[in-house]
Amino acid sequence: MFYRLLRPLLFKLDPESAHRITFSAIEQIRKLGLLRSTAIVCQPRNIMGLDFPNPVGLAAGLDKNGEHLDALAALGFGFLEIGTVTPRPQPGNPAPRIFRVPEANAVINRLGFNNHGVDQLIENIKRSDYQGILGINIGKNFDTPLEQAVDDYRTGLQKVYRHASYVTVNISSPNTQNLRQLQAADALDHLLSTLKFEQMELAQTHGKYVPMAVKIAPDLEVDQIESIATLLMKHQIDGVIATNTTISRTGIEHLPVAQESGGLSGAPLTQRATVIVHQLHRLLQGAIPIIGVGGIMSADDAVDKLKAGADLIQLYTGLIYRGPDLVREIALAVCADKAKQSDSLAYLKQ
Repeated sequence: MFYRLLRPLLFKLDPESAHRITFSAIEQIRKLGLLRSTAIVCQPRNIMGLDFPNPVGLAAGLDKNGEHLDALAALGFGFLEIGTVTPRPQPGNPAPRIFRVPEANAVINRLGFNNHGVDQLIENIKRSDYQGILGINIGKNFDTPLEQAVDDYRTGLQKVYRHASYVTVNISSPNTQNLRQLQAADALDHLLSTLKFEQMELAQTHGKYVPMAVKIAPDLEVDQIESIATLLMKHQIDGVIATNTTISRTGIEHLPVAQESGGLSGAPLTQRATVIVHQLHRLLQGAIPIIGVGGIMSADDAVDKLKAGADLIQLYTGLIYRGPDLVREIALAVCADKAKQSDSLAYLKQ
């Protein structure tokens, strides 16, 4: 309700200013005690060895530096993912670099992994009171040559390991030059082999096993998805996140903003991301959990992702257009949908 009143004012501002003001408002509301302080408990599930109170998570990108964990936790999410964070701080691409597409309930961004660096992110986590499931999304610095990218990911994994519930390896942003080439078979095989070895070494060092997921693009052909699925199973990766933003402009071709470079998120991505989830589900056969993200703008979209094979889902652009109420709406809808399935099974058994 509150966000519906605030959104027209926010949309008059440039997106990055609106982002800062929104977080400031949420922080103040939380301090006044007007937000719930814990996750909504609805259809809890154990995924990647972690107990999720509900399947609705925050996607990486909204809180790149882990500066707002307590405020975000108060919105009822079952888990949070922060980042993408790189070994060294970097400013990202020049502004303007975010473009709303309200006619299509979409956003184009070309932020380029703007963040304060992994050391600052860790300090922010230490200052937080958040005790829930925390994913940390890692990437490479823009000026690290692609052939040395594995070193950046290894550094990121080493530094965030003890602070993360799980770690996401982001090889699918379209806004860091050539990054998506790491999804190619040979490059991915080498990257996953190196990081899996590092993960096992860190597990021994820290006395705990932290799951590792890989985030992939929606702009993949069927044979590429098959190759990725094969490598995920070969290296016993703990999860896959499908998907990142798209470079396609299908659905907004007629709009002037379509000429802007960057990744498109929101409603135009909904169907494509769900197709990728379904393809992965068919290929992985339950061997590796799937986190579905991309164009979840309503409870129906979330239920569709789960029915396509996602074990968990994440939100980003839907929050920009719908606000925090979307978290509770989806969590309760998932519960209701599960209850209907249980009732149907009980009836059939009679």
